[in-house]
Amino acid sequence: MADPMKIRATLQGDVADVRVLMAHPMETGQRKDAAGKIVPLHFIQTITAQLNGKTVFNADVSQAVSRNPVFAFKVKGAKAGDKIVITWTDNKGEKRTDETVVRAAGS
Repeated sequence: MADPMKIRATLQGDVADVRVLMAHPMETGQRKDAAGKIVPLHFIQTITAQLNGKTVFNADVSQAVSRNPVFAFKVKGAKAGDKIVITWTDNKGEKRTDETVVRAAGS
């Protein structure tokens, strides 16, 4: 199972600035291992973010994204204490979901 995501959601006015670090190898299928064999494709395909159960961000991703990617987005209408849930699914069917709460700036 993948390591937990590191999620930060900071409120600035009524906009939450969300940053997510996802631990994932993001293999392109072009790299070779020490034995000279191609390392198979393994990458995040979809990312979804929900604010209090409502989808506010949805992305399709390819193998062109670097290992342990960081994604950032803003959510208008958020309040301190709101719950942000992030889910990714990769091309092998593995899935990871983590959550955090929106915090006021400076706290």
